[in-house]
Amino acid sequence: MEYRTLGGTGTVVSVQCLGTMTFGKETDEEGSHAQLDLFVERGGTFLDTADVYSAGRSEEIIGRWLAARPGVRDGLVIATKGRFPMGPGRNDAGLSRTHLTRALEASLRRLGVDAVDLYQAHAWDPLTPIEETLGFFDDAVRAGKIRYAGVSNFLGWQLQKAALVARFRGLAPVVTLQPQYNLLVRDIEHELVDVCRNEGIGILPWSPLGGGWLTGKYRRDQAPSGATRLGEDPARGMEAYDPRNAQERTWTIIDAVRGIAEERGVSMSQVALSWVADRPAVTSVILGARTLEQLTDNLGAATLHLTEAETALLTEASAPAVADYPYGGPGVAQRGRQV
Repeated sequence: MEYRTLGGTGTVVSVQCLGTMTFGKETDEEGSHAQLDLFVERGGTFLDTADVYSAGRSEEIIGRWLAARPGVRDGLVIATKGRFPMGPGRNDAGLSRTHLTRALEASLRRLGVDAVDLYQAHAWDPLTPIEETLGFFDDAVRAGKIRYAGVSNFLGWQLQKAALVARFRGLAPVVTLQPQYNLLVRDIEHELVDVCRNEGIGILPWSPLGGGWLTGKYRRDQAPSGATRLGEDPARGMEAYDPRNAQERTWTIIDAVRGIAEERGVSMSQVALSWVADRPAVTSVILGARTLEQLTDNLGAATLHLTEAETALLTEASAPAVADYPYGGPGVAQRGRQV
């Protein structure tokens, strides 16, 4: 396992983070604890969860695992998130001080800890001023209930505004962004990556394998089947499969990943994970495994680094389509400053 600092902080985390969205739903408690044991055994130190994962059961499963292993907590950096509905009430969702106060206390209780290392806004809330949310984060840091604040699923302007408000109001800074990022989905490169690099914010990619597409489990023009996320629910699976299957870019990327994997003698998952782990501003890649076998394979990418030629091949094959100005088109070439 390799290690990096958490964004611009001095806290060190493993380059791979164990995501626990499957805990309590796709993975039972015994299987979840087996994943946690293996992750720590392989040098993993960073866990990510959220209150809405399996309606709180993910946090509870982690909490029972921690309680049965005294001393393990000290070596871990634990992250969770709040924002989405956890009840029927009007204030049971959002980024207001009212909801986040309740959400954080409930997460601490389920996890069985006094504090979490990273508390994240799970998504932007258009009803709550960002000043209120950041003020809550700052108070929680001062109270010793969280160490750092982060956000997830923010747009570029939202992240930049949060970073500036925190700075100029002297509040606890936003230290991480958790976005979807993989070879198939690279749109954060239009603005968010630059914001993160300029503000010292670490990127924590979720879905680094593109929902399983980058593992090679799906085939061109062949309906998903078997024990896969798309195959287990045929109706919803086809809704997700058809649009991506129809894009030639999808299969160009998959073929490129497969070619490198075969040459290297490693899995396609490991190649895809290695590519995203070494992208600019990435702190730690969130692994989301359903089985111990999947996690074991993913952990094989922890120290894998692609060559410049391999990286360039994948980067070119997966280049996101940009139609026109301001992200592409002839106007972009004229924006350079000359003296």
